[in-house]
Amino acid sequence: MRVLKERYLKRNDQGKIIETPEQMLWRVASEVAAVDRRYGASSQKIAQLAERFYQIMAERLFLPNSPTLMNVEAESKLQYSACYVLAVEDSIKGIFEAIKRAAIIHQSGGGTGFSFSRLRPTRSWVKKSGGVASGPVSFMRIFDAATEQVKQGGRRRGANMGILRVDHPDVEEFISCKIDGKISNFNISVGMTDEFMRALAKNNDYYLRAQADWPKPRGGRYKRGEKISRKSAKRIFEKIVDAAWRSGDPGIVWLDRINAGSGNPVPEMGPIEATNPCGEQPLYPNEACNLGSINLGLMIKKRGRGKEVDWEKLAKVVKTTVRFLDNVIDINPFPLPEIKKSVLANRRIGLGVMGWADLLFQLNIAYGSKQAVSLAKKVMRFISRTAWRQSEKIASEKGPFPNFDISIYKKGKPRRNATVTTIAPTGSISIIAGCSSGIEPVFALAFTHRTADRVLHFVNPHFNKALTRYKNSRQVLKIVRQKGSLSGVSKAAKKLRDVFKTAHEIDYRWHIKMQAAFQQYTDNAVSKTINLSNGASKSDVKNAYLLAYKLGCNGITVFRDGCKGEQVLTAGVEKKKEKTIWPPFVVKPRPTIIKGTTYRVVTPVGTAFITINHNGQTDQPLEVFINVGKAGSDVAADAEAMGRLISLCLRIPSPGLSAKKVAELIIDQLQGIGGGGSVGFGKNRVRSLADGIAKAVKKHIAESGKNSSVKIIGHQPFLEAGAKRKDICPACGNATLVFTEGCAKCMSCGYSKC
Repeated sequence: MRVLKERYLKRNDQGKIIETPEQMLWRVASEVAAVDRRYGASSQKIAQLAERFYQIMAERLFLPNSPTLMNVEAESKLQYSACYVLAVEDSIKGIFEAIKRAAIIHQSGGGTGFSFSRLRPTRSWVKKSGGVASGPVSFMRIFDAATEQVKQGGRRRGANMGILRVDHPDVEEFISCKIDGKISNFNISVGMTDEFMRALAKNNDYYLRAQADWPKPRGGRYKRGEKISRKSAKRIFEKIVDAAWRSGDPGIVWLDRINAGSGNPVPEMGPIEATNPCGEQPLYPNEACNLGSINLGLMIKKRGRGKEVDWEKLAKVVKTTVRFLDNVIDINPFPLPEIKKSVLANRRIGLGVMGWADLLFQLNIAYGSKQAVSLAKKVMRFISRTAWRQSEKIASEKGPFPNFDISIYKKGKPRRNATVTTIAPTGSISIIAGCSSGIEPVFALAFTHRTADRVLHFVNPHFNKALTRYKNSRQVLKIVRQKGSLSGVSKAAKKLRDVFKTAHEIDYRWHIKMQAAFQQYTDNAVSKTINLSNGASKSDVKNAYLLAYKLGCNGITVFRDGCKGEQVLTAGVEKKKEKTIWPPFVVKPRPTIIKGTTYRVVTPVGTAFITINHNGQTDQPLEVFINVGKAGSDVAADAEAMGRLISLCLRIPSPGLSAKKVAELIIDQLQGIGGGGSVGFGKNRVRSLADGIAKAVKKHIAESGKNSSVKIIGHQPFLEAGAKRKDICPACGNATLVFTEGCAKCMSCGYSKC
């Protein structure tokens, strides 16, 4: 209900909610069903169809992607798709046209993917200006800054995918572009080629190539695909592995594999160069896709004393949802005419699943097992075949997609849609449906939901029910409520520990095998996070990439627990320890009355008020107080902790160092620390709470002695917190943010960001 109220339910001009969840679902169902009137359906048939659409959503059997729920029949007239890909041409006009289009799409609730491969490399000659090109990564920073300022439909910040081919000359700069935290609104993936993978297998060099008609240094032009230079495939791969181990980026997309399969259903339109933000939807430039997910956790029926998949129920839901998603295409108010033209030509839809972990729990099957992988193939094969048959049925009623005669399916039965299946992230809709996310294992068996006036404890209902069948159930439940999993809980039965494993307890190989199983029967691709423990090695990341390629995945994203919260660059080497004699340890006493200045700084985790007090006699900084976030939240606690530590450092006597000099050293340590996002531009850009504190202390030292007041750091518009520190939710401030399906998702308040 909190998620629905904050993001989905309609509001009047005063911001008051004016519809119930049931009314929201009927608003969507009736509008989508009315499409069939264009094809000659009677009012009675449309009413029956609307009822079917309503029921599958109300019973939580299926939900479409968020823009459809938010925007259908809304006064905003915003579009209904979540996934877009835009072309980025090798010209200033083309680049900024793409930025403009991305802003329009983000404002209307969609995410965008880009291939930056066509942009000429850094230091290439630019004929018109007589200067040199700044390269793809520099322009990505402009895209990133633009995204930071545009909110999707007023409800969430935009998400992007940036892809650069592995044979682009700037690939090394691209690989490491997110390590410093400066590009925060992009997921990035390296576009792999078959040539590169062959070279890697043989430990050979591979060629860097022109990705468009680029000027040569001494006159003339490269033709697209022409060789420029060579690089070691092994060295580039090791750089990818290192960066992913450090920061979670880049991922990998196997472009040649996608283009050779069903992800490129109309090859005459050209090769696929990019995907949507989470990598599961390959698209042509200016193409979009309507997504929706079936709740597998409810596709269950009793069989004797146990349970089994209800195939008949699943078939009915698949047929209804294919018609639903196809109808959405006809009424979607696409943001640009070029997009409308491309979408109507191919009519891509992406039917996926959620609640997979719930299904396995009920069937008493361990996620990391051959039985689970086998069932995944069986379920997705059934969904795919049923969906294609329904697409053929709808084509017989309404006609095939216009590009059918030039598609890879032209020799078979006419189809209504160029693709029908995609496994997409289900961050918000899985919370609304009350089920596990996508095809991911659960992140915890128990968690706590904190609000201003109450604390609620949640335990996975399937685990809670299964627990009652075993001894020591109360003792086990008490432990799980404290730690969130059965890891190391010897009191729990082995069968219980095997079945009810959380994401980080499952070996990464099983994560990849599961992704590959679903990919085998998915037209587009699969969004899945390969979770690694914090102690995972770079070899583990390397082996994960190679296994995903071997098993037929279209792409892969790994996330080592805690990697976004660690310092990734270190300076200096270990020196021989020397004995040091320190003066007696005496912390400077705090005077009864002191003066100071309060600075207001907008940070990615909220507006911080940073008070810096000083010793009036010597004008040296003495203590720092930091107030940010809700009282009692983890953000507020961390802020208080940083203030106390900084204050302690300022009051501890340091031989040869004044308090101002200590403050300068503190600034040097804190400034520039980047998180998952930032606020502001240029010198006023704040990359994290730590960076904001550094700016305030630096300003205070520069202006020490001036009148006390409340001061603002630069010009910073109040923006919704879009960045995130490790495991801390920027919306509610609780340490319940998890990384799953390539997205961040809060288990407390339902906040999500891809």
